[in-house]
Formats: sequence, structure tokens, C-alpha cells
Amino acid sequence: MTSERVRVAAADELESGEVARVTVGDAKVVLVRVGDEYYALSDRCSHANYSLSEGEVDCDEKTLTCWKHGAEFSLLDGEPQTLPATQPVPVYPVEVADGEVYVTLPGRTRTERHR
Repeated sequence: MTSERVRVAAADELESGEVARVTVGDAKVVLVRVGDEYYALSDRCSHANYSLSEGEVDCDEKTLTCWKHGAEFSLLDGEPQTLPATQPVPVYPVEVADGEVYVTLPGRTRTERHR
């Protein structure tokens, strides 16, 4: 399986602290903007398989909190910061080029955006 860089959004589509769920092939990904930085994580909480895209971002701590049970995940490495989660969620490389946001996922090619 090869990795491919895929455009997921225009850089100005999200405000700082905003979250969007994007679909890349069959993978659901959370795209988060904090200031001028973008982060991409799997859209599934490792604790109970709920969507993280409905969670809240802490821009100072660079965390995303699952709306269902309150588990916090680092935007930097996907590691859980609080219980009840004990396992990390996958994170994906993000690049901004020419006003476009790209995420690299293994073997993915098609994208959709959900708001």
C-alpha cells in the first residue's frame, strides 16, 4: 500500500479551534486548525468508537476532547491525555501548500468533506 498526499480543504475554510470531518477513501479523519497549524487524526475515539469530530478543541493545550465520555487526545501525537481512553488514535501528516491543506494517508485517493 502506498501513501498519497490528498487535498482535504482550503486553508481558509477553518477558523482556529474549528474541527471538520473529512473522508479520505474509506477513512474518516478529523481535521483541526489551531492558529496557523493543522492537525489530522482518526475520527474514532479509541475508548468507545465515537466520532471525535463532534468534540471540543483546546487550542492552548492542543487537545481534542471526545464529546461522549470526555477522553482528551493530543493533536500532536494522538496520545490520550485523560481517562477513560488508554490507547492513542492514529495521527496523519498534514501539509499546507498554496492555500490548500493536504493529509497523507496510506493508500487513499478519494476525499469528501462533512460539516
